[in-house]
Amino acid sequence: MAGHIQDRWYKTETDTNGKPRRVRADRHGAGMRYRARYIGPDGTEKSKSFPDRHRREAEAWLAQVRADMERGQYIDPKNARTTFQQYAERWLASQTIDSRDTAERQVRLHAFPYIGSRPLGTFQPAHIRMWLRQMKDAGIPGTYAVHIYGNVRAVLSAAVDDGFLARNPCSAKSVRPPTTEAKRIVPWLPERVFGVRAMLPERYQAMTDVGAGCGLRQGEILGLTKEAIDIGAGTLHVVRQVKLIRGKPVFAPPKCDKERNVPLPGAVTDRLHAHIGKYEPTEVTLPWKTLDGPPVTCRLIFTGELGAVIRRGTFNDYVWKPALAAAGVIPEREIGERHQAAREYGMHALRHFYASVLLDAGENIKAISEYLGHADPALTLRVYAHLLPSSQDRARRAVDTVFRDIDENA
Repeated sequence: MAGHIQDRWYKTETDTNGKPRRVRADRHGAGMRYRARYIGPDGTEKSKSFPDRHRREAEAWLAQVRADMERGQYIDPKNARTTFQQYAERWLASQTIDSRDTAERQVRLHAFPYIGSRPLGTFQPAHIRMWLRQMKDAGIPGTYAVHIYGNVRAVLSAAVDDGFLARNPCSAKSVRPPTTEAKRIVPWLPERVFGVRAMLPERYQAMTDVGAGCGLRQGEILGLTKEAIDIGAGTLHVVRQVKLIRGKPVFAPPKCDKERNVPLPGAVTDRLHAHIGKYEPTEVTLPWKTLDGPPVTCRLIFTGELGAVIRRGTFNDYVWKPALAAAGVIPEREIGERHQAAREYGMHALRHFYASVLLDAGENIKAISEYLGHADPALTLRVYAHLLPSSQDRARRAVDTVFRDIDENA
């Protein structure tokens, strides 16, 4: 790397004898005196200015730049001045549709206000420790904080890969990521499921049947059409969901792009037909996958009272939670508390109920994973392993069955 220190207060002129001599420049005594200059890897000149009596500092800085280049850790000053928010917005734009909206919301609400304006080149582990403390003081629960931190760490890792940051401050030993205790899922009992169903307005009750009887996610229930019901095959075709991007609904493929066919029990079929008989499916037009995506029109089975798409936030706060309170699941005073949107009390609990019923009936993990639309059976096993009947339980039931058959035929 070619580099040198320019003294901007002096210049070199040739005297009448043709000898160079050092004379004061017009700007002598004004502004920064020293300019450290070098040619960067991209072939362009870079520089940094220093005040009078700071030549050694300029030389040290230039030496550090040279060392960083030799170690492959050089960061272009322009990149280093890029703020976390500026880079994170580019990173978010490159993510898949499934993960982008959730990550964007988490980073926008819980990272940008604290570290969004910080230039990437100035990040130190202390800034991450302080941010984590601020999240804790703000009452962000551990489970949620883990996901927020994971997204911030991913942004900073990408910034390292792209040459905006020398090292990820989240990798420092002094940075302790948020933790959460592994909490075993306790499935709702049938009495709770149907107790909540009874407290919902009639036009929304069949949503509970689809969640508890077919294991669909909330967004998949909201995107369900009459054409998805295949009576002949006894199947429900899950091909879309309604999701929110920056608070606005769009149609999108199911999570992980996993379209699937789910067994449709006769009881759920009957309840869906009863619902459709009272509430005619309504045409709803939404963009596909992105806010500027092509418009798609579907005849949705479940819509609001005015025939519009159901927005999950409004539904959860003003329909689902009051039903929980009326059924005695949560105290009435907690209806307006945001933490009650947790999956323990949300419609996601219906998926857990569905999985527990299938496991109790002896269905295998691979089939349950397919019905739930999980990325792979390993995920299903991690979530529901504790609900699997033990080998002792299976042994007792198997032997009891044989003995009962013998006794009945004796």
